Amino acid sequence: MTRVAAWRTRQLAGNAVALFRRATTADGAGRSGLSRLTYATMMNYGADAAIAVALANTLFFAAATAESRSNVALYLLITVAPFAVVAPVIGPLLDRLQRGRRAAMAVSFGGRALLLVVLAMHLDDWLLYPAALGFMVLSKSYNVVKAAVTPRVLPPEITLVKSNSRISVFGLAAGGLIGGVAAGFAALLGSAAALYFTMVVCLAGAVLCLRIPTWVERTEGETPASLRAERTDEVAAARRRQPMGRHVVVALWGNGCTRLLTGFLTLFIAFVVKANTEGSPGEQALLLGAFGAAGGAGSFLGNTIGARLHFGKPDQVIIGCIAAGLTMAVMVALVPGITVATVTALVAGTGSALAKVCLDSVIQRDMPEASRASAFGRSETVLQLAWVFGGAMGILLPPTYWIGFGSLSLVLVLGMAQTALARRGSSLLPGLGGNRPLRPGPPATREFSTVRDLPPRPRP
Repeated sequence: MTRVAAWRTRQLAGNAVALFRRATTADGAGRSGLSRLTYATMMNYGADAAIAVALANTLFFAAATAESRSNVALYLLITVAPFAVVAPVIGPLLDRLQRGRRAAMAVSFGGRALLLVVLAMHLDDWLLYPAALGFMVLSKSYNVVKAAVTPRVLPPEITLVKSNSRISVFGLAAGGLIGGVAAGFAALLGSAAALYFTMVVCLAGAVLCLRIPTWVERTEGETPASLRAERTDEVAAARRRQPMGRHVVVALWGNGCTRLLTGFLTLFIAFVVKANTEGSPGEQALLLGAFGAAGGAGSFLGNTIGARLHFGKPDQVIIGCIAAGLTMAVMVALVPGITVATVTALVAGTGSALAKVCLDSVIQRDMPEASRASAFGRSETVLQLAWVFGGAMGILLPPTYWIGFGSLSLVLVLGMAQTALARRGSSLLPGLGGNRPLRPGPPATREFSTVRDLPPRPRP
């Protein structure tokens, strides 16, 4: 019976591995290199989930008390605020990175592996915070480089929207699995053991990055994308920048709102649960686990829907996602409770995933092929900054439902208004709206059909 059970287990495991390989290499992904990028990104999702589990009792629960608000402010100053300065550098630096994209992705994993050793050795002193900062920056940097690499490994059988959705689905599944294993290490052997396990995950991710095909390094003919609207004069021709069109800017504003919501929920609920729950740490972990599962299920659902459906009017879908998140935020402010907040996490995760799918489709449709890689890198930088801003709100605001979600609702109202105005070519913030062509042409030869929408440039 033991031999039969072992043989049957080996057979089922082999079938599961074969099924997984068929899924990751389908539609030409194995030949183009998309499957290898998927494997590396799964390790990135897994590392983020594992460190969240490993630091749950040190980063969140130890700081989320009324007596340690000064520690919370210190945590914000050391971790979130510096990243808000570092992130805008990543996009422009990527434009100048003509070689070494695979190495940059591998270094982001290797650096995190070293920082995890520091974290494991300094769980109870101040070195925890700068090490957490470094891990966060390297994780976000990987996402930016990955966004720029994806168009280079796109198989001809599928679109960028479908490939990004597929990568996200596999990443979420890997995050849940690896996070569960890390939770087991943390429960049995402590947080340090979970951090060392995360280090092994990062080392595996570094190896997988180096196995991505070499053709992702070829950048001949690429034109850097620009968030600014530039006119067709000698300066623009000399800079060789491809400005993003109005639809792309609208999608970026909308996605910024959805990412702000998810960033706020990620950190704010951790503090609220600690402040409003008098139960044991096990009960608090159970509530946070249900909340995180709802957010992950929403992301999985949104990516699955986005990969199967075609949205003819992505602007309307993005505004609808913001409206759904705003409605749930107002509901939590009026009817506070972890149950309504968990439903909000489900809605926010779904809306964020759908909005990202629409952004991918707009970039693929409106941006020329020579500028898509740079456009994806720049857009990912904007989204990471929006998430950080939302997380900062979650840390700074008092752990009270009506205050936190009331303030969030006001910000979302302004964000949705800005998105709607940008769609019409206007803006609440001068110079950051949609006063640009719908689909700009090449940077050196294009002619604007809506020159009146552009602000006049002063002559030297």
